[in-house]
Amino acid sequence: MAMSSRSLGALAAFVFLCTAASMSSSMAATDSFLQCLSASIPSQLLYTQSSPSYTSVLDAGIRNPKFLTNTTRPVWIITPTNASHVQAAVLCGRRNGVRLRIRSGGHDYEGLSYRSERPETFAVLDLVNIRAVRVDAASATAWVDSGATLGEMYYAIGKAGGRIAFPAGLCPTVGVGGHFSGGGFGMLLRKYGLAADNVVDAVLVDAKGRLLDKNSMGSDVFWALRGGAGESFGIVLSWKVKLVAVPPTVTVFNVPVTVSQGAIDVVTRWQAVAPSLPDDLFIRVLVQGQRASFQSLYLGTCDALLPVMRSRFPELGMNRSDCREMTWIQSVPYIYLGSSATVEDILNRTIAMDTSNKATSDYVRQAIGRDTWSAIFGWLARPNAGLMILDPYGGQIGSVAEAATPFPHRGGVLYNIQYMNFWSAAGGGGGGAAQRAWIRDFYAFMAPFVSKDPREAYANYRDLDLGENVVGTGGVSSYDAGKVWGEKYFRGNYQRLAMAKAQIDADDYFRNEQSIPPLVAGK
Repeated sequence: MAMSSRSLGALAAFVFLCTAASMSSSMAATDSFLQCLSASIPSQLLYTQSSPSYTSVLDAGIRNPKFLTNTTRPVWIITPTNASHVQAAVLCGRRNGVRLRIRSGGHDYEGLSYRSERPETFAVLDLVNIRAVRVDAASATAWVDSGATLGEMYYAIGKAGGRIAFPAGLCPTVGVGGHFSGGGFGMLLRKYGLAADNVVDAVLVDAKGRLLDKNSMGSDVFWALRGGAGESFGIVLSWKVKLVAVPPTVTVFNVPVTVSQGAIDVVTRWQAVAPSLPDDLFIRVLVQGQRASFQSLYLGTCDALLPVMRSRFPELGMNRSDCREMTWIQSVPYIYLGSSATVEDILNRTIAMDTSNKATSDYVRQAIGRDTWSAIFGWLARPNAGLMILDPYGGQIGSVAEAATPFPHRGGVLYNIQYMNFWSAAGGGGGGAAQRAWIRDFYAFMAPFVSKDPREAYANYRDLDLGENVVGTGGVSSYDAGKVWGEKYFRGNYQRLAMAKAQIDADDYFRNEQSIPPLVAGK
């Protein structure tokens, strides 16, 4: 196991302290919670709303400026450095009626790792200090802590060898914990599938404060962690992953095509080509305004790529001058941060906070016709329009059975769509009305052309407009109410997720507005 627990005697000591704390009132419970924490966690790792550093610690992990104001904030922030601190936080929280929200990188699209939509007394467990990456190049495996960013993980893998990599997302500041928990895909998805597909073990603190690995948590819970909203089941401290092989040279290109240059026809054609290309070739499309930019990673040289492009996708007009050859680790900053970025830049955990955003997603199983693409470009030309990102599936991600992991968007999916819009952060949390309206109206326009029954969505592009949990009189989220959003993210896997939740957290301690509700078998 990658992380150690404190002795049973130490755990028993703070459990006794928590049990003895008074819960006669809400104020007494909160005082008791802090007292309980202080018995096992150093004071410098605990922040109350009156702490001088509270705001800076909270805001450091907020990635969307609209959540800096006008939202319910945690009463406490806990920044553990080891497993025993996490166990203490869970046990103290349970004993004192204080729920925990877990933050690894802060990129949750709805901010649910550090805020609540409704008034609630809760604490944030920020994993920023649990972020080690331990690479074993000989076995092609790594243990990656949940508080590490994708950039920190990629950097460590790149340092360990030039022919190993890991298939995960593009943005280097995304936290590993949330990314893996929702599936996680990037430029290697067609060759190696999801990040979650390559997880082989995990270390979990459950709602009883137990430290569990793959074997002790059970097969259903381990299945659920890998793409099924892991924060619903406990706190994953670390993930053991299988690294993948890459050649010493990869090739990237970015070919922009405007509408006047034939973008409508090229995007229409891309739908048939991209999901059926050789698995070594990935071509995504960023569609914004009147331009479609075709961004690619190829596991090989330009000389090997050019014949494939000429025979399979001549409509794009890609040629040798578009090729940029480099190592895989060099491609990470090049693709996301730009041609001038260095490998060291992916270690930067900060991002610009000048724009707020709203996003949602779709899946396409039947190619969209040219006339509809013409209309789509019309939507993208409107005032306050956002953008679309099209990620092709097929290859390895499509070859995995739908029930093999909670992530169900497999065979038959042509591509994923992410819709996103931005507005100036100067408008605060109440800004962006026109941009949000564009997302809402465009999403409604797209309904006839995307997946149906259910209209699928990607869990890592969380969207509360799809629905929220309803908590019943027993203090447990409703399984039936959760179907509204849960079956969009997980299709038929939603029920098994809810049953796994009942196994590990039947009381629904780990809960947020879109956490998995517990479902007891037979009910």
